[in-house]
Amino acid sequence: MGDTTLGVIVGNRGFFPDALAREGREEMLRVLEAEGYRTVCLGPEETKHGAVETLEEARKCAELFKRHREEIDGVLVTLPNFGDERGVANALRMSGLEVPVLVQAYPDEAGKMLMGGRRDSFCGKISVCNNLWQYGIRYTLTREHTVWPGSEGFREDLKMFAAVCRIVKGLKNLRVGVIGARPAAFNTVRFSEKLLERAGITVETLDLSEVLGRVERLGDDDGKVKAKLEGIRGYVRTEGIPQGSLLMMAKFGVVVEEWMRANELAGTSVQCWTAMEEYFGVVPCTLMSMMSNNLLPSACETDMTGMVGMYVLQLASGTPSAIVDWNNNYGEDPDKCVIFHCSNLPKHFFEDFRMDYQEIIAGTVGKENTYGTVVGRLKAGPVTYCRVSTDDMAGRMRAYVGEGEMTEDRPKSFGGYGVLKVPGLQQLLQYICRNGYEHHVAVNYSRSARAIAEALGNYKGWDLYYHQPGNN
Repeated sequence: MGDTTLGVIVGNRGFFPDALAREGREEMLRVLEAEGYRTVCLGPEETKHGAVETLEEARKCAELFKRHREEIDGVLVTLPNFGDERGVANALRMSGLEVPVLVQAYPDEAGKMLMGGRRDSFCGKISVCNNLWQYGIRYTLTREHTVWPGSEGFREDLKMFAAVCRIVKGLKNLRVGVIGARPAAFNTVRFSEKLLERAGITVETLDLSEVLGRVERLGDDDGKVKAKLEGIRGYVRTEGIPQGSLLMMAKFGVVVEEWMRANELAGTSVQCWTAMEEYFGVVPCTLMSMMSNNLLPSACETDMTGMVGMYVLQLASGTPSAIVDWNNNYGEDPDKCVIFHCSNLPKHFFEDFRMDYQEIIAGTVGKENTYGTVVGRLKAGPVTYCRVSTDDMAGRMRAYVGEGEMTEDRPKSFGGYGVLKVPGLQQLLQYICRNGYEHHVAVNYSRSARAIAEALGNYKGWDLYYHQPGNN
């Protein structure tokens, strides 16, 4: 929250006591400061009580926001009384800001319904939203129509809104990279670079042969290689892993990180098999795990849109994300499934983990060529899942999102694995299959679905399915 700056518009309408606007502004700013948000708001010396009602006051607010446009991540509209819907809408339009907007209205008290203390914010919020809708300004609502700024409910609304702001800001001018070609057997991870570009996401590419060529130029005694080798050993247990394999992983890590820095990339997707194993002698999983754990998400099998889903989750929660398969049913419980990869999951996800070889393709390319996976059982806890995809047929970005729980169940498996419980899982799987989504899904230990649905569906305008059993 400390990295979120909110522009604040205090609505006012002269038919109602001015004291409500004055007191409401002061209370809201106190709450925001206590919660760690920076604010940009008119002062009482600039407009009547620092609120916005008239056209002149709206223009002053807009000019203030323009001066701070590089700082403001979102705008909070607070209505201590009915508020002037035109003043709010004009201030936002004239400011030129293209950021999320949260609309909050104060509740009335049953014993204060006469004109001395009556707010009518309940009604005024509807009018403000109507004008924002007419102006084409997208906005977010609090969970309850009216809510006190100091309440726990509003604090949760603020946290959600701050996550929305981070996602929307983080997806502007995003740069990501693909290393290698799509594995031939994985049509499922095809995607449209053009649709991503239209959504503000630029994809850079690097041929796998270039990576291998750059690796060959690195000496074993290179300082960057030695540092990366120590980083690997400090990150994961490597008992039984050949020194030559670890050295090749370190060189791969150096090359990828230098390429990412040079191209200002926020994340990658990698051709993880089988060319790397056959011609390079290792899998890239450990290095991808390390990148994801350091908030540089990396997805396997060149799943670029899967990586975007990882990044969206990371923006929402501030914690690492992983890419997994919707992989197996689990016993007879229709709401449980096994999620799995072989694996490159970040350290953040595991109870305990170690480096091993890739059992699935070892039989094809040889065990000695597949060292580098990170394996273990996933820890229990709340999980948000998200899948981003390009709908090339319709020319649209699309996504689905929802929440579940990693359980304490202990299946016997290799790779990175765990049992995820999702209410209404069968309904979700029907949706995934009927709409041609990929078998990969991004996951994150958080409760972030509401913010992601708001950011991608409302502000980005993507086709969005929010899985909420009973509401869909």
